[in-house]
Amino acid sequence: MTVIAGTAVRELPEGQSQAHVADPYPFVIPDALRDVNGHPHGGRRTPHRARRYLGTYLRSLKVLDLAMVVAAVLAAYVTRFGLDESMREVSGIGYVYIAVALGVAWIVSLHVQRAYDGRTVGHGVQEYRQVFQASMWVFAALAIIGFAFRIEFARGFVLLAFPLGTLLLLGGRWSARRWLVSRRKKGKLSDRVILVGDKSHVAGLVSALRRAPDAGYNVLGACVDDAEGEVRGVPVLGREADVLLQAMDHHVDVVAVSSSAGLGTTGLRQLGWALEATDIDLVVAPGIMDVAGPRVLTRPVQGLPLIHVEAPRFVGPERVLKNVMDRLAALAVTLLAAPVMLAVALAVKLEDRGPVLFRQERVGQDGQGFSMFKFRSMVLDAEERLAELADANEGAGPMFKMQRDPRVTRVGAFIRRYSLDELPQLLNVLRGEMSLVGPRPPLPREVAEYAADTRRRLLVRPGMTGLWQISGRSDLSWEEAVRLDLYYVENWNPILDVMIMWRTVRVVLSSGSGAY
Repeated sequence: MTVIAGTAVRELPEGQSQAHVADPYPFVIPDALRDVNGHPHGGRRTPHRARRYLGTYLRSLKVLDLAMVVAAVLAAYVTRFGLDESMREVSGIGYVYIAVALGVAWIVSLHVQRAYDGRTVGHGVQEYRQVFQASMWVFAALAIIGFAFRIEFARGFVLLAFPLGTLLLLGGRWSARRWLVSRRKKGKLSDRVILVGDKSHVAGLVSALRRAPDAGYNVLGACVDDAEGEVRGVPVLGREADVLLQAMDHHVDVVAVSSSAGLGTTGLRQLGWALEATDIDLVVAPGIMDVAGPRVLTRPVQGLPLIHVEAPRFVGPERVLKNVMDRLAALAVTLLAAPVMLAVALAVKLEDRGPVLFRQERVGQDGQGFSMFKFRSMVLDAEERLAELADANEGAGPMFKMQRDPRVTRVGAFIRRYSLDELPQLLNVLRGEMSLVGPRPPLPREVAEYAADTRRRLLVRPGMTGLWQISGRSDLSWEEAVRLDLYYVENWNPILDVMIMWRTVRVVLSSGSGAY
């Protein structure tokens, strides 16, 4: 059977009525979603099991947050007033009531900041930012109330409750996320997704979603006009016009439409209207890639959502703060790791009586060269033997890598596995040549082969660790390593640095995979 939509003639899927051959819609409307006039309409359907389980997870998250808030407020109350009965009220109000009000306000603030939105849990920094902002709003509100009504809250109570509560909330969210991510990596508790667009854009979306399984998107198929069979291993379920029919047939949770979709602005709006009557979310993927949320601002103008993309900032107060934090943290880590560094230095020296440190010329910020320090992990003539190993190179792009490099010593293999060879780079951080977190420090010969866009890695200081470190290290392809570094360069923020450093410790201590 065929149906006419505009000027296009297409096969009408089995089960659709011929009464709708003059549909003004650029997609097939299942009979279950039609009203008496043939327009999109329908009732809510029962969400599939994974989405129901996600709802249970979010309710459990509320209970966990409540427990963390109660624990923090109770600990602050007992610590501050446990032995002093006379200080248990202020301005005639008992601190018991103040503590209860504080806990309630904290939970309300978490809801206001949308900390229980299923679309942000499990992936990215947004979830942690919402929890942190909720805590700051409560703290600010308490300070304003105290100033406005001249109420002097006990400083010890306030200064203990808020840092402790914030840390407990963030720790609880991290623990809950570990469980959720482990499920999502196994294909559970993820939204079922259908992609819409042309072949190249759908392929890009498939790759992006596969790189982030913890985001909770399980791609079931795609609706593409210019491809058949599969796109990047994802089955093509039909043409773009079949998206609504396929979404209902496959019981999906999300329809993701790329910027290349042929539905047009009117068709996209009508698709949104049709999905309103279901439990299916509509997601629109813009053409811009690798831009973090804080740099994106949506501004509606006469019903047209304009996406403002803020230019990345490479100078300013935030960068000065990063520099100060880098040096203070590097000094602290150096003092703590001094015994380990001494043991590694002794092991390197005893193996072949050669020098302990290895200096190598690297390229830093703005193309400036510097000497990077590492514990020596190779034989003394390693540089001279590099040319004879050129044919055995397993590295991607201009990088030289070998999983079983014959130049690596026994001690070197061990310290490389756990990245202990990189500890002397703390000296480079203290000297201002490197950062704790940043792009991988390249060799001059690698920079000589850089394309124009790859040179943007040099806009900031290179780092001891980075997104490349926590995403596979030497196992990454050259294109993927460049993409991760450029993402960091253009989307840096302090919370991202903290997350990368935390995950670096976990990656290094867990298996040392990708390090050779």
